[in-house]
Amino acid sequence: MSDQLPDRLSVNPNSPFYDEAVLARGVGVRFKGVEKTNVEEYCVSEGWVRLSAGKTLDRAGNPMTVKLKGPVEPYFRETPEA
Repeated sequence: MSDQLPDRLSVNPNSPFYDEAVLARGVGVRFKGVEKTNVEEYCVSEGWVRLSAGKTLDRAGNPMTVKLKGPVEPYFRETPEA
C-alpha cells in the first residue's frame, strides 16, 4: 500500500469513495490548519470537507452534515511503535 492518500475519501461504507484499507491505517484531517475529528468526507482538489453536525441524524439514520470550503490537508496518523 502506498503512502499516498486519495484525493477524496468518505467514512460512509455506502459511498463510492469509501476505502476500508486506507481508513484502517488511521487518517487525520486538518481543515484551515485546525485538526478536525468529525470529518465524514473530504475532497482535496475541490477544497471542502463534510463535517457531522453534532449527534443529529437524518430520517435514514445517517449523521447530518455541513459542507465547508477551505484548504484540506489529510495525513496518516502516526502509530506508536511497540
